[in-house]
Amino acid sequence: MKKGIFRKIVRIALLSLVGVIVLGTFYFLWKKAQPVVTVYEIVAPKRDTVETKTVATGNVEPRYEVLIKPQISGIISKLLKEAGQMVQSGEIIAQIKVIPEMVQLNNAESRVNVADISLRQIEEVFRRDEQLFEQKVISREEYESSRANYDKAKEEKANAQSALEIIRDGIAKDSKVSSTTQIRSTITGMILDVPVKEGNSVIQSNNFNDGTTIASVANMNDMIFRGNVDETEIGRIREGMPIKLTIGAIEDKSFEATLEYVSPKGVEKNGAIQFEIKAAVHIPEGDFIRAGYSANAEIVLKRADNVLTIPESTVEFRGDSAFVQLVKQETPTQVFERHEVKTGLSDGIKIEITSGLTENDKVRGAAIDPKKVKTE
Repeated sequence: MKKGIFRKIVRIALLSLVGVIVLGTFYFLWKKAQPVVTVYEIVAPKRDTVETKTVATGNVEPRYEVLIKPQISGIISKLLKEAGQMVQSGEIIAQIKVIPEMVQLNNAESRVNVADISLRQIEEVFRRDEQLFEQKVISREEYESSRANYDKAKEEKANAQSALEIIRDGIAKDSKVSSTTQIRSTITGMILDVPVKEGNSVIQSNNFNDGTTIASVANMNDMIFRGNVDETEIGRIREGMPIKLTIGAIEDKSFEATLEYVSPKGVEKNGAIQFEIKAAVHIPEGDFIRAGYSANAEIVLKRADNVLTIPESTVEFRGDSAFVQLVKQETPTQVFERHEVKTGLSDGIKIEITSGLTENDKVRGAAIDPKKVKTE
């Protein structure tokens, strides 16, 4: 009797399970056969500013960077300044110890000796002629000629001595000009780099050699952005355009700049024609921009202020026409109507609507994920 009851219970359970599976299958098929209702976001037009921009990459550098070079060859004996320090025009940056060439030094010493010998001889003649003139033995003309020869000999001795001092020391003792052994800054600004060290040999700047750079100096208050623009954009920019400059090393801050140069000739780089541009950077008081910072320049090509805009993704384009799905009903079900509009400027995210919509209208946006609708 117990076995019969157990069998009956098992049978009922199996039948119940089968029934549940059948009902579940029918419900699944019914649910799947139901039409899916897509819910869309509702977007309202709003007043905004639309800009079209192009971006140029480059770096920020001083407008003028002056390389300080020596006017005499020698060895750096002392450096008085280092990179990062301010320097005034005419201020000494370094001192040079002259190492003269032996041939030049020998010739200069020989010239001094010859001039000294000649001066002693002519001086004796002059003293003798001077006594004879006082005794009225020779004429004034002969005396003045003898005196002129004496003065020339003294000048030749002084010139030879000065030439020796210049070759040996870099400057003559009686010279009124500053010593060429003292390297002075030619402008007022900041020292960007001092590529030499004490003890380094340096070469003078002349017609055949650029010379060794002692230091580079620049005015850090007069900075420019130098970058490149692709040929597809170059026709839409011009001198005087405002630029928004962002510097990678300075976060959360942008600088204003004014475009002041567009190269008339392009250069091929990585398979594309690039044109160089330059823009004057306006540095606010208290800010400091280092030379060589990489930067991006946003150039505003066109701008429309306080215009009616909608997301560009809500606009359908067919040939030369543009359409939106105008909201006719929101509840209980959404109803839309295809509506033609006229568009204007676009920045790729939002687009200007010149006619066809008002601020009170609403348009269909992107479809909402059904999972999000259920969650809400």
